[in-house]
Amino acid sequence: MKKLLLLSITAVFISCGTAKRIDALGTSTSTTQKKRVALPSSNPTQIAIDVQYLASDELKGRETGSEGIELAATYLAERFEQMGIQPYGQNYRQPFTVNDLSGNNIVAIIPGSDKDLMKEVVVIGAHYDHIGMIQAVAGDSIANGANDNATGTASVMAVADLFKRLDFNRRTIVFALFSAEEKGLVGSRQLAAQMKAAGENVVAMINFEMTGTPMVNREYLAYLTGYDTSNMGEILNRENENRIVTGKLEAAAQMNLFMRSDNYAFYQEFKVPSQTISTFDFTNFEHYHQVGDEISGVDAQHMAKVVDATLPGILFIVNENGLKMNALPNE
Repeated sequence: MKKLLLLSITAVFISCGTAKRIDALGTSTSTTQKKRVALPSSNPTQIAIDVQYLASDELKGRETGSEGIELAATYLAERFEQMGIQPYGQNYRQPFTVNDLSGNNIVAIIPGSDKDLMKEVVVIGAHYDHIGMIQAVAGDSIANGANDNATGTASVMAVADLFKRLDFNRRTIVFALFSAEEKGLVGSRQLAAQMKAAGENVVAMINFEMTGTPMVNREYLAYLTGYDTSNMGEILNRENENRIVTGKLEAAAQMNLFMRSDNYAFYQEFKVPSQTISTFDFTNFEHYHQVGDEISGVDAQHMAKVVDATLPGILFIVNENGLKMNALPNE
């Protein structure tokens, strides 16, 4: 695809010393040892490029079933191929049809390196669809969906790139970009059911949703939906020594956002920690499902900070034991 020829991606290098330390972790992955590894940083320029293309007018709001979302699917599949990450199955596209609705999840995989833990799967995902064309405002009828959810999609691509560069994951990682989230979590429900039927042992699902704008007056960088359902938030915070990564946003709990994004499909199927990382706090973004959700409202530097801050905790979840569900009062 010609747009990929225009990408200017800044390479992230891992020193020989770091590589040797990662090799040493092949037999022991204690937290103390892991903190000696200098993790690579994400590339905000590439993040901005991904968001800009996905939210461009050419894609006309990426509604499931449209020509625009097919262009997005092609772009994302080519990005995975460019990174050297193999498809999940025969093709990056995982098609589904529900009633009259057809779509494609874009799914890639990095197999685990441990002969036992590789049988366990961590899913890292986001939805890449949006709502398409809506009633015009000042002559603009394209709901570009930059923050919702080109930002989450670009964040998953950034995490995938970092794990490919690290080349260190004991568990298998599946990177899943869902279609038809806006139609009722259809794409994620389909993929979760397919993975369940195939006997996949999914042990965690980490979802990125609307990460394009910084939170206002919060000590933590992002919030985690369903915060009390597991100890995922504690792990993300513990593994980053530099800042508080996640917290519990009361507004998200009141709006029950835990059940309103693609993490929930995996929670329903596998009953494992399945949560969404977001920075949309109901005060810092005014263009939800509106034509004003444009690239101009997205902060790629902030997005890179979110990816980099969560990476140590995600690395722990992928390589170590300790992530667990919490016992909830109503269960």
